[in-house]
Parts: sequence; C-alpha cells; structure tokens
Amino acid sequence: MITKQKLLLYCNFLLPKTNWILAVLMLLLSVNQLSAQGKTITGVVTSAQDNLPLPGVNIIIKGTKTVATTGFDGEYSIKASPNDVLVFSFIGFQNKEVVVGGQSKIDTALSEDTNKLNEVVVIGYGTQKKSDLTGSVSVVNLESAKKVVTYDAAKMLQGQVPGVTVQSSGEPGGFVNVKIRGITSFSNNNPLFVIDGIMVDSPYDFAPGEIESMQVLKDASSAAIYGVRGANGVVIITTKKGRQGKMDIKFKSIVGLQNVAKKWDVTDRLGYQKITSEAERNRDIRAGVPVSIAPGNDPNSSSYISNVDTDWQKESFQTGVVQNQALTFTGGAESIAYSFNVDYFKNTSYIKTPQDYERLSTNLNLNGKKGKFKYGAKIAYTQSDKEIFNEYNVGQSVVSDILGAIPTMPVYDANRLGGYGGTDNLTQRAISMNPIGFNNLIDNNGKRNRFIGDAWGEIEIVKGLKYKLDVSYDRTDWENRKFMPPSDLGWYYITTNDEASLDVEKGNELRTFLNNILTYEITLGKHKVDALAGWIQEKRDYHRYNMRGVGFTPNDIPMLQYADARNASEYKFTITGISYISRLNYSYDDRYLVQANFRQDKTSLFSEKNNSANFYSFSGGWKLSNEKFWTLPEWISNIKLRGGYGTLGNNTISQYFFASTVNSFAGYDFNNELAPGTTVVAALDPNVKWEKSTNSNVGIELGFLNNDLQFTAEYFIKKSNDLLLGVPLPFSTGAFPASVTTNAGAMKNSGVEFTASYSNHHHKFKYDISGNFGTLKNEVTKIGVNGNPIYGAVSKTEVGRSVGEMFAWEAIGIFQNAAEVAASPTQTGAAPGDVKFRDVNGDGAITDADRTFQGVTIPKYGFGLNFSASYSNFDFSMFWQGAGGNKVFNAMYRNLMIGQYTNHHKDELNYWTPTNTNTNIPAPVIGDPNGNARDSNRFIESGDFVKLQTMEIGYNIPIKDKFIEKAKVYLNGQNLLIISKYKGYDPDFNSDGLLSRGYDAGSFPNPRTISLGVEVSF
Repeated sequence: MITKQKLLLYCNFLLPKTNWILAVLMLLLSVNQLSAQGKTITGVVTSAQDNLPLPGVNIIIKGTKTVATTGFDGEYSIKASPNDVLVFSFIGFQNKEVVVGGQSKIDTALSEDTNKLNEVVVIGYGTQKKSDLTGSVSVVNLESAKKVVTYDAAKMLQGQVPGVTVQSSGEPGGFVNVKIRGITSFSNNNPLFVIDGIMVDSPYDFAPGEIESMQVLKDASSAAIYGVRGANGVVIITTKKGRQGKMDIKFKSIVGLQNVAKKWDVTDRLGYQKITSEAERNRDIRAGVPVSIAPGNDPNSSSYISNVDTDWQKESFQTGVVQNQALTFTGGAESIAYSFNVDYFKNTSYIKTPQDYERLSTNLNLNGKKGKFKYGAKIAYTQSDKEIFNEYNVGQSVVSDILGAIPTMPVYDANRLGGYGGTDNLTQRAISMNPIGFNNLIDNNGKRNRFIGDAWGEIEIVKGLKYKLDVSYDRTDWENRKFMPPSDLGWYYITTNDEASLDVEKGNELRTFLNNILTYEITLGKHKVDALAGWIQEKRDYHRYNMRGVGFTPNDIPMLQYADARNASEYKFTITGISYISRLNYSYDDRYLVQANFRQDKTSLFSEKNNSANFYSFSGGWKLSNEKFWTLPEWISNIKLRGGYGTLGNNTISQYFFASTVNSFAGYDFNNELAPGTTVVAALDPNVKWEKSTNSNVGIELGFLNNDLQFTAEYFIKKSNDLLLGVPLPFSTGAFPASVTTNAGAMKNSGVEFTASYSNHHHKFKYDISGNFGTLKNEVTKIGVNGNPIYGAVSKTEVGRSVGEMFAWEAIGIFQNAAEVAASPTQTGAAPGDVKFRDVNGDGAITDADRTFQGVTIPKYGFGLNFSASYSNFDFSMFWQGAGGNKVFNAMYRNLMIGQYTNHHKDELNYWTPTNTNTNIPAPVIGDPNGNARDSNRFIESGDFVKLQTMEIGYNIPIKDKFIEKAKVYLNGQNLLIISKYKGYDPDFNSDGLLSRGYDAGSFPNPRTISLGVEVSF
C-alpha cells in the first residue's frame, strides 16, 4: 500500500527541489478530493406527528448543489463526507440540519412548521411569502374547507374567509353564489376564479378534492394585476402538482345520505278545506250573494273529497344520496413529474324526481426541469349530466309547488293522461300543480363537456431573469333538451298534442389565452427587488343554436323530425382582448416592503374610443418586529402594518352593447298602404365604458408565541363608479325596452375584518382554533342623472341607502268592526277582519306612498369558527358559521297565508272571526279585496342564523404493510344544526337578484348530510 509518506519521498526524489512543495500541495488536493466523494448515506425520513414516511423530501448537502429526494417509502440515498451537513426540507415542515460525522445511516423525523408566515402563497402571475404580503390576501384553510361534501369548490369558501359571502342551495348541481366585500355592481358581482393560472368564471367543472391551495385576493393591492376582471375580487386555486419519487396512489371514497331536516307546518285535508271554505264564505257574504262552497270541500256535497289527504312534503321528499370517489397518482423524476386524478361525483336529489347531478372529472398536471429550463402542462376534461327541475312560470320552483299543492289532490291518477293526479275546476276550484308528476313527465336534461389544455415553459436567460410562455385552451360544449309531452295534470296544467314541444339548445364556447411573462429578481445586500412585466392576449368565441319542435302525440319519439312544426335560430359572437401587466416588489432589510401593480386592458366589448383602461395599485408594509430600535419580548413573534390603494375594473356587459341594431323589415301604415321601413330595435349608449372601483385597505398582523397565536385586523373602503345601469327613457323614443344602459351608478362598501388562530402541536394532544369575523356596510351614492330610485321585489334602491333594501307596508293590527274601518285612513276593500296598515305620510289614505324601508338585505356581519384536534390515531373537527343584521322576505310564508285556493300554513287556522278577535291573522277572503297579502312587514323576518356546518371524527388505522401506507375512516356530518327564528327551511338560501334581494319564494333547502368516508394511500 502506498502511504502519503512514501508518495512524498518519491516526489522529493523525482522533482527539482524548488518544485516539490507545489507537487505535495497538488497531491494533497487530489487525496482530499477523493476523500470528499465520501460514502453513501442512507436513511428514512418520517413525520414527527404520526411517524409515517414522507415522500418527496429534499436532502441537500449544505453549501453545494448535491441533492437527493426521498421515495415513496421515505427512503433516500446520498453521498457525503463526515464534515458535510445534510439539510432536510419539505413543504409544511420545519427544515432540519444533521452533521454526517461517522454515521452511514441517518433516520430523521421532521416536525410540522406551525409558522404559517413562512408559507408561500400564490398571487397574480406569481408567488410570494405570506410574511411579505402587503395586500389583503386570505389563505383558505383547506383542511377544514375540504370537509364540506360538495361538487363546487366555491361552496368551500363559506365561512372560511372574512368578507366573503357564499350562498347555495340543496339543488343537485345548482349554482353557488359568491360575493367578496359586498355589492360592487348592478349587473355582475361574481369574483374571478383563476385555476392553475387559467381565468375561469366559476370552478363548477373542477373537482374540489384535487385542490392544493386556495387564496382570496380581496383588495386592489392584491387584485389590480387582473385589471378589468378584478373589481369583484379574485379567487386563486392551485391543483396538486407532481413530485419526484416513486408512484404514490391515493384513493378516496365518501358516501352520504341527505334529507330535509325541517318541514313546513302546512294544513292537512281538514285544515285546508276549513280555511278555503271560510274564504269563499267571506267573499260571498261581503258581496251579498248566496254562499257557494267548492263541492270538493263541502261535506254536504256528493263530490266532497274525504278519501284523499296528501302530505306533499312526505310524498315528495326522500333520502338523497351523495357520493364521491377519487383516485390520484403522483410521482416522477426531476425531468418530468406528474399528478393524475380521476374524480366521480353523483348527487341523487332528495325530491322524488329524476333531477340528479352526475360528473366525471379528470386532471393531469405535468412539470419538470432540465437545467435552466422549466416546463409543465395541464390537461383536464370534465363530463357532467344534470337533470333540470322544471318551472311552469319563471320563479315557480318545485319547492313552492310542493308546499302550495293542495292535500285533496292525489299524487297518482290512472284516469289522467300521464298517470298523475290533478285538480278539477268544478270540484276543487283550485289551480294546483302536481310537482311530482310535472317533473317526472318532462324530460329536461343538460349535458356539458369541458376540456382545458395548458402548456408553459420558463427559461432563465441570465441569473435572476426569466421568461415564461403560457398558452391555454378552454372549450365547453353543451346540449340542453327539454321535452314536454302531452299530459293532463288537472285544470290549467293540461298539455295538448298541439302544445307538446321539444326544445334543443346546443352550443360551445372557446377561450384561449397567450401569456408572455418576464420576471427578474435580484438581491443586493439588504435590498431585494423582483419585477414582472407581461403581455396577455385573450379571445372568446361563442356559438349557440336553438331548435324547437311543436306538435307531438303521446306515443311519438321525442325527436325533432317527429314534430308537426319546427323552427330554429342561431347566435354567435367573438370577443378579443389584449392586456399589458407589470409589478414591482421592493424590500429593504426584511423591514420595509413596497409593491406597485399596473395593468392596461383593451377589449372589443366597447367602442374604439372607450375600449381601453388603466388599472393600478400601490401598497406597503412595515415589519415592526424586525426593527432594531427596540427589543421585543420573546413571546412577540411578529408585528406588521400594511396598507394599499388602487383601482380595478368590471367589464360585465353584453357584446355589441354600444352599437344600436335595426330591424330592416319594419313597415308603417302610410295613407292606408304598408310602406317598408327600418327602425331601431333598442336604444343603446355609444359612450358606454368600463365600470371602475377604487379600493383602500389598511391592516395589522400580530404573531405571538412563535406565531402559534396569530391575529389580523383590516379596514377597507371600496368605491365603485361608472356602474352600468338601465336609465328610463320617454316612451316617445319608441325604444323597447324603454330604458338605456349607461354608466350612471355609484356605490360604496366599507367594513372591518378580523381573523384569529391558535395552534398547539407541542403535546400528544394537538389542536387548532381559528375564527374570523367581518362587517359590511353598503351605500348607493348615485343612481342615474336625477337619482330616481329603482324598485324591485319588496325592495327599493335609493341614494344614501343599501342596495335592494326592504321596502313595504307596515301592518299595525286587525280591523275589529265597521266603525274602526270607517274611522281609519281609507283602505280600498277593507272590512272587519282585514289587516290595518299604517298611514305613513298622513294623507288619510293607504297608497303606495305609505311603504317604508324595513331593513337591509345584505348581512351586516358574518363569521366562522373552526376547531380541530387530534390524539393518537383519532382526530375531530367542527366548523360553525353564521351571519346576521339583515332582513328576509318570506314570500313562501306569504303564499301560504293568503287564504286562497292553494294550501295554507297552519298559522292561518287562527284566522280572525267575530268570536276570535285576539289574533293577528286576518280573515281569509277569496280575491283578497283589502290586499292583506300585499308586501308588508307581516312577512319580513330576521335573517340571523348560526350553523354547525360540518363536524367530523376520523380514525387513522395503524397499518404495517409495505403496500398500504396509510388508511383512514371518518364520519362526517354537514348542516347538522341551524339556530334561527326563520319560519322557512333555511335563512341561508340562494337569493341574488341584486336589486331584489333576500326574497325567498321557495328556495331549495340545504340538506342535512351524514357521510361515511375512507381514504387509503398505497
């Protein structure tokens, strides 16, 4: 063996004396390099919380570029020398450093990183550390949000973030309504959703279980980078990405049962017949004619109905089923990593009709790196099928039909065409819908296919300077078919052969985006700068055609070629847009933060002179806790002040809305002869332009006990100007409708928001508590030129007040006798037993001018409270949510209290009679001559509620198996408890008429859901 000593002697002998020192140094360097190659270090990385292996952990030799990654089983292998330090890092866990020394096997456990300020959040066209944010960005707690069993990711936001209002219903596949910091427009207030960098109108077609992170951009400081799309706020969703390591397979299955937990107290057969007969009796007595009772309700008639007593809620409601299964594959290498998800969702309605919702979603994310080049792609495909509930009249929901259906009408009747029961105009005199028959006979189906393709590449041109090209393709194809066959559902609801119809609508929408983004980052001492500049091109193509066939016999096949008559129409348009974006972030010594955003948008939606607009924002932050002029106690971890100001836009307007269209086939009678002519179809404003919003936001962030305890408080003012509004025109203009949409409105929203959280993961019993609370005040500051108010359903929108505020008459009692009627202000048709209304203006008559404001319809406050805990293999969580300070008009209750031929609420059994005067329920009268059922405070209720939205208990099954890594079973409850005085099903219903708000005419109740789930990792 040649030793170092022998080598030195050889060198000393062979080389000249003047060069031996150099030779020795070279030899030692080579020996040290051989030694530096070191030995192979192996080990397993696990989670300190549950001792499970962690795949995808990065192991880096400190100060070098040598890196290794744990595989599926948490195992790794890396070459290192004894003096090296291994740095273990993994998202969501604290970094850990270990000196190699003489070890050849190093097993380590990583602890969860409870300091949420270190997490990286996704912002517009980039990412940023949460501690460096200067705008109002809320990070959704996905661990809690995902416990909501839903088809729509928007539903997951409910109660999780202050300032965000979410309304939905129990309709399978129904629309979810989201508002961020109030009402900012008279037309559209839905936020922009950005999924993996792709702008979409809603996350309806995407599987919630595939989401990895969700952020809400609430102010201009954070959303101005989205310019004209950011006025209503932005929700950024990132789906799971691939990671290096062996293939990881996860399977999830959840099956739940749904039912309507609360029932309306409606009358049975005897109660219905009693009230309706009394209403007919009162009508005839007041008219001075012989009393005529409907034969079906008259015990003295041979047509009296005594053998039918249908409980329509019992007959209509069933136990619905919701199920969701998902399979996810992740893995790959540095050059290409993948995440592939298949998700199946089905919701069977809790109403005994075929109106179900079914969806199959697939999502593939690819990402990789080769030297200075990064790349990735997304391919997503969704196929959905929704059976649509039928409305005979607009706004006449199946729920209102169920509650209004009379108990003397049977569900089934073999003698009627179609086999379902109905009413008779002579026997019952009632126009009553059979909701089960109506929705079973009519085939109303909507199919929807959506494909999204996205590819991107990013190259580092020089150190810190990167260019990214991103191209996306988003296409939706749909087909809606509605076939109404000949049928007999009773008086008024009879469809003859000539009326039988088939409506077919087919269409597609294609959106393409081309994003060119240039970014630059540099750190010079205490100065850190990162900048972004980009050019974005957008195109939207829309094409729809409608076909209608009329005239079918009961045995005809529901296809257009079998219709007696057919017609068709077609509609298409193209919208293009170009945007320029930029952002600059600057920080000094991790103490002072500044951000500026700018975006210029240009679109074909407006005329050439108004088709571009500029949007910007400025914000700053001050990390007081990092200042050197004071020494904070150790228990204070973070103090940061931040604030910002900026402008945003809203381009929600129909295409070509600035260009008037004409009808060239309009004729005119000129001297008794028809002369050809042309006329303007509708009056339009050629100067219409963007809606704009200015935002101001200030906040403070506090962290204590190593940020285990965190608190934030914010105050915001949001002013919207140039709002698009329909301004009335004189009828002499000949325009129809007699109004023109122009920029003539303005409003203001303001409020405060608080969040607080505490995490304790330092013991075997671990728990987290978080809560949020927000207030909102809405004020309309301008309506049109003259400030004329806008009336809606039981609402009035007026300058100086809230949008869609309740506006109704005020009931002050019941007339007890004729003398009281005569002594009171004039009420047309009033008689003893009728409702007495307040004469507000004192003119001696009850008129429209006596309506008054009865309360706001936008909740003044909202809150959410999360609690989760784990001990050993068990975990538990619950989530409470609520809102209040608003009023709701219970139109369904009004419809059940009008005393006519539809069914009634049991409250009406206590109606006024000369012997029952101690009541506030008026005497029922067919025709309601006094207008007892008019819009009044009789039907206005508090919208306050508190809900136990979710509660879950789970058990992690201890498994020692190389094939099954982890398994968990859990029991989940949703919408378990509602604390409210509301008479209806649920005060938290989907009502967004903007100007007509809080109007419940029979909304779908949110069901109580009990689910059993299992999750397995292989």
